[in-house]
Amino acid sequence: MDDIFKQISELIAAQKSAAFCVIVSASGSTPRGAGSKMLVFPDGQISGTIGGGELEQRVIEVGLQVIADGTPQVVSYSMADPERGDPGVCGGQLEIYVEPITPPPTVIVVGAGHVGRQVAVLAKWLGYAVVVSDDREEFLTDPELADVGRFHSGLLETLPEAITIHSQSFIVLTTRNVELDVAGLPALLAANPAYIGVIGSRRRWETTKAKLREAGVSAKQLASIQSPIGLDLQGETPQEIALSIMAQITMLRHGGEGGQMAN
Repeated sequence: MDDIFKQISELIAAQKSAAFCVIVSASGSTPRGAGSKMLVFPDGQISGTIGGGELEQRVIEVGLQVIADGTPQVVSYSMADPERGDPGVCGGQLEIYVEPITPPPTVIVVGAGHVGRQVAVLAKWLGYAVVVSDDREEFLTDPELADVGRFHSGLLETLPEAITIHSQSFIVLTTRNVELDVAGLPALLAANPAYIGVIGSRRRWETTKAKLREAGVSAKQLASIQSPIGLDLQGETPQEIALSIMAQITMLRHGGEGGQMAN
């Protein structure tokens, strides 16, 4: 048990994902009792056991789903009749809680200009971990950014090598031109973040898309990028644009639709 919790601590420190599975109740004859624990990793490997066999394989599948969607599940199994779909013949019943272990939601702002700075400040206020990146090192010394989080000084395409990008990473490109985006986006797409948004007009994005297609980026990958970025709040100031960007990220993170509140 101590080893499981040590591994969880190491996963959190390394910003990696897993699913924590624990038998919360067991009655009758079951392979393992209440309190038995197991970790499921994204590649399907496990640490610990809740009993092995068909039961364990089913819980591994649940764990992989929980890692993918970030939503905890409670699953129940009867261990009596395989012909009706039960995962065993022991005769008992089990209830298992499966919880995602995911990295902290992180906003990575690329481009520390007027809008980028406000996105970083607002994301920090909203409780996100924040990384600010710019190839112009002097932009990272702005007093507004002093306490927002971590910094990366370098080209956009080097970002995945310097910063851990994971399933809870939301990347906001408030860059200054198309060329920077075209050079860096393929590497960001390969890192599979939760979100990539690119600032700019529709015309700018169409130009960027055309160049990315020429570079071999697929239509599916292009469709995963949000641009123009943010919800349509009709805002104009850097603060208002930052609000629209973080509103979109919050909406997508929680599965919202961006409509009028119902209640």
